Amino acid sequence: MSSSSPIAPLAASLDDPERARDLARMKRLATGLFLLAAAVFLTCVLLGEETGAWVGYVRATAEASMVGALADWFAVTALFRHPMRLPIPHTAIIPRKKDQIGASLGAFVQQNFLTRAVVEDKLTTIDVPGRLGAFLAAPGRAERLAGDAGAVLHSVAGLLRDDDLRPAVAGLVDRKLHGTPAAPVVARTLELVVDGDRHQEVLSAGLRGLARFLEDNRVVFRAQLGDASPAWVPDWVDDRVFDRVFAGVMAFLDEVGEDPRHELRRAYDARLRAYVHALRTDPATAARVEELKKELLEHPAVRTWSGSLWTHLKDAALTAAADPDSALRARVAGMIREAARLLQTDQRVRELVQRHAHGIAGYLVERFSGDVADLVGSTVARWDTEETSRRIELQVGRDLQFIRINGTVVGGLAGLVIYTVAQLLG
Repeated sequence: MSSSSPIAPLAASLDDPERARDLARMKRLATGLFLLAAAVFLTCVLLGEETGAWVGYVRATAEASMVGALADWFAVTALFRHPMRLPIPHTAIIPRKKDQIGASLGAFVQQNFLTRAVVEDKLTTIDVPGRLGAFLAAPGRAERLAGDAGAVLHSVAGLLRDDDLRPAVAGLVDRKLHGTPAAPVVARTLELVVDGDRHQEVLSAGLRGLARFLEDNRVVFRAQLGDASPAWVPDWVDDRVFDRVFAGVMAFLDEVGEDPRHELRRAYDARLRAYVHALRTDPATAARVEELKKELLEHPAVRTWSGSLWTHLKDAALTAAADPDSALRARVAGMIREAARLLQTDQRVRELVQRHAHGIAGYLVERFSGDVADLVGSTVARWDTEETSRRIELQVGRDLQFIRINGTVVGGLAGLVIYTVAQLLG
């Protein structure tokens, strides 16, 4: 018999074998009741009313059961296909109305589920920061998310063209450096150095370095003095002059280095502070610093450095992201664990996240609910007609078979009542 008949078996579906088996079992049950009613009806016809008055009651019940079973089979089948493959009007409703059903389903979801009121009402019953914090605080979760972030970074870097970004980054750095006045930056840097007496430490280190340099090159300086001295001057005179001058220079360097209140230090401090003041107030001084900055930025070595900046930064970031033991991965994992702790313990953070979760969810629903509805409708529209019918039947067909079963039972009872009333009135 055709698959459209009331006793046709269900075509097996591989999408959900369990549902397909349940649907086939219910179809067999409903068809079995129809066949049972038909067998009883034929038996009563063969027995005839001469056998007894009870035959009429059983026959009427069986006859009405068959009518109810066939009517409800027709109604259920007409949803998914033409019964008996006959193009009867108003049958195969789902295949004919597939696109309309998809659009209606999308609109139904949008109007009844994807609304700000529904989503925000649901969120009031959910501890969003608590759940998010528990998720992030799960053992090993921070490390896995840090690794996932590294994988995402690699993927994004793979999509970017170095040839496009290298000049873009170099141009951005160049514009930023050229657009930033140098004098205030230098003045602020020197102020920090002076306020912390770092400039005196620098001077002390410079004096020590100069003393070591002179001592290491003492022979060289003595030779230079000998070359510059007249030939008639004895060497022992040159030696005594050099030793006294050299000792005086070394003593002076040692004196300045050991005395924090030395006059040279005070003069050095005063001149440096005056220079800081000039950087802030004297246009000529600021202009000289700015000119020096421009010369520095135009130097070929600096241009080469800025051009390779993107490559160096990208390579360093990708290397650190790929290394599970890198400081970057450890820093990201630590930030995730700290975020989990705040989400679970800090009341201000919890209230902030809960409040913003409402706003973000409401915005997303209002912004994208129409897109979701269109997605539902367009997805259903792309489905094959028979595939759509099969999918829907697989989801709800089992329950629809109860209509056939109920039709068989209720039809039989109705037939029995009608026959009984007719007998009583006759």
